[in-house]
Amino acid sequence: MYRDEDLVTRSKNGELEAFEELVCRYERKVYSLAYRMMGNYDDANDLAQETFLRAFRAISGFRGDSSFSTWLSHIVTNLCRDELRKRYRISFESLDQEISLGDNEVKKQIPSSDPGPDEIYERQELQQELQDLLTTLSPEFRLALVLRDIQGFSYQEIAEQMECSLGTVKSRINRARNFLKEKVLAQKEQNMLREQNLTNQRLYHLKGGEANEL
Repeated sequence: MYRDEDLVTRSKNGELEAFEELVCRYERKVYSLAYRMMGNYDDANDLAQETFLRAFRAISGFRGDSSFSTWLSHIVTNLCRDELRKRYRISFESLDQEISLGDNEVKKQIPSSDPGPDEIYERQELQQELQDLLTTLSPEFRLALVLRDIQGFSYQEIAEQMECSLGTVKSRINRARNFLKEKVLAQKEQNMLREQNLTNQRLYHLKGGEANEL
């Protein structure tokens, strides 16, 4: 397997096959990042294609100061951020207020082997719930959280991609985590209340039936 550096060099020399190999190597990662940011498949697909188109046009100017993967991620994050800024010029719930919920971090993955149909379905539901929660975050906070907790970038790499200080990145990620944690706790509380109401209704109808029999 060719190294990224070799494929980049060949791409700069006009070898289309080399760039196509880079696309195959990173298309899933680029699409995943775009989906997490945009929240739907169509937008993610469009922005992923635009990412590779821009990368192809600009690859002659790629100096190798960062890895090709980081450079590519920088392109797709900028595209997503610009698109979200255009679409969502509305008031988001402020994340600039301190939230005293501790510093606990949510684990991203639970190891498992050979999942059954039920487990796969539950995972898909959890993935959708996660995506729904992510869309409640403003673009800057969403981007920082996705890059760190889903894509696995370091704080320094995120700071470079978002063109802000290391402290700002850490603050955004911490507050985004706390904000989502509050959302999850509130959702669990609502679900518990809903289940309790259903249980009470069943008991009420059951007692009513027993009374009629008497």
